[in-house]
Amino acid sequence: MAQTIRRNAKPVRRQARAQGAKTRVRKAKQTTNSFFDGLMRVLPFTEEQLHKAFLLIILAGTAALAWLIASMAGFTALASQQIALAAADAGYEVNRVEVRGVERLNELKVYERVLGEKDRAMPLVDLHALRNSLIELPWVADARVSRQLPDTVVVDIVEREPHAVLRRPDRMVLIDATGHELEPVSDEAAKGMLRISGPGAQKQVGSLSDLLDAAPALRPQVAEAEWVGNRRWNLTFSTGQMLALPQGTEASAGALMNFARLDGVNRLLGGKVAAFDMRNPERIYMRVPGRGQEVLGASGS
Repeated sequence: MAQTIRRNAKPVRRQARAQGAKTRVRKAKQTTNSFFDGLMRVLPFTEEQLHKAFLLIILAGTAALAWLIASMAGFTALASQQIALAAADAGYEVNRVEVRGVERLNELKVYERVLGEKDRAMPLVDLHALRNSLIELPWVADARVSRQLPDTVVVDIVEREPHAVLRRPDRMVLIDATGHELEPVSDEAAKGMLRISGPGAQKQVGSLSDLLDAAPALRPQVAEAEWVGNRRWNLTFSTGQMLALPQGTEASAGALMNFARLDGVNRLLGGKVAAFDMRNPERIYMRVPGRGQEVLGASGS
C-alpha cells in the first residue's frame, strides 16, 4: 500500500509541544473560571451587578480626568463666573450687611472691611478671606461670616474682654487677659482698672492673674502691679501701700497668701506702714514714714 507523505506536516516534537501548550491553557482557563465562580458564590452580589460596578468606576474615572483637564484649561473658572453672574441677575448679590455681637468695638471698622463686597454676586463672596480680615481688628477675638440669601452678608463678632491697663512711657493701653492690646485709653477712663507696668509686663499678664488668684480676698484691693527686673512683682494696693514679692511662681504665691493671712490678723492694709518687703521668706520688712524699718516674723509673731 502506498503511503502519502505530506511535505508541510509538523514534526512530531513540535506537534507534541503545541498540544501540551493547548492543554495548559485549557487547564488555566478551567482554574480561573473555577476561582471566579467560587468568588461570585461568596460575594453578596451577582456577576451582572459586578460588571455594572466596574462600568461605574470606569465612567467616574473618565469624568474626573475630564474635569481635571477642563480645570487646567480654565473652563471651570469661566463656568463659575457665568453661574455667579446669572445668580446676580436673579437678585443674589450683596445689598445688605448685618453685624452682630458688637458692644465695645467701633462698628464702622467692621463695615469698612465688609462693604467692599457690596453689589458682588453672592457665590463670589470669599467668606474665609473676610473672616481673616476681621480677625485682624484689635477687639475681635473671633468672627463668623455667612451668607443669608438672597442679598445679605451676616457678620457675628466675638469681642475680646478688657482686663487691665498697660502703662507705657508715653500712653496707657487697654489689654485683655492675654496681654493683647485693644486700644489707647485715657487716665480718666482707666480709673478703677488694674494697671500693669514694667518692661516685659505685657507677656506676664496671665501669670499675674494666677498669682492674684492665690489670694482672692486681696485681689480687689490690688490697684497696680509692676514687673521688676523681668523676674518678680511689686503690688500696690488701693490704699497706696506697696508689697514687694519674691521671684518665682511658688514663692510669690506663697508670700501673697501669707500676707493675706497676716492682714486678716493684724490689719496691715490701711495702717501706717507704707511698704512691705517679703523677698526674705523668713521676715517681712515694713517701712513706716518717719520711723526706722520694722521687722515682722513671717509666722505673724
